[in-house]
Amino acid sequence: MKIIAFGASPSKNSINKRLATYAANLFENAVIEVLDLNDFQMPIFTVDIEKEIGQHELAKSFLAKIATADLLVVSLAENNGNYSVAFKNIFDWCTRINAKVFQEKPMLLMATSPGGKGGASVLGIANNAFPFYGGNIKATFSLPSFDINFDVEKGIISNPEFDNQLKEIIKNF
Repeated sequence: MKIIAFGASPSKNSINKRLATYAANLFENAVIEVLDLNDFQMPIFTVDIEKEIGQHELAKSFLAKIATADLLVVSLAENNGNYSVAFKNIFDWCTRINAKVFQEKPMLLMATSPGGKGGASVLGIANNAFPFYGGNIKATFSLPSFDINFDVEKGIISNPEFDNQLKEIIKNF
């Protein structure tokens, strides 16, 4: 089984990338590829730019990566209650090539944040929207208060309650 995982944030120290990486590694017998959104930086999408340059090669590359997956593990960063601009831009470019960006791949959809709601707003938005874009969401998980509940040095969820919750989700996937 091949897993494509990513944190939907361009931060070099993305807490969502850390969570997605941890979760992906909990699946047994999987080949894991963790994407970095910084590898897919494109001009801000507009129809004018699209008319000028056509379909962006990095959007094609992102879609090709998704196509290789048997399973997607996505953890969304929340910026002002919504997607990060970096993720939204990649998403916008990709929808112009294939409206079913997530290509009906089974998906574990997650979010985390430093705050107590764990990215609940963006998780709710994505949970409602992604199915229209080929997101086959099998489960969702939110980790609140990342700095308290995740051990960055060990790369694991340090709160046993949340760790067990995620492991149960993955066991039942």
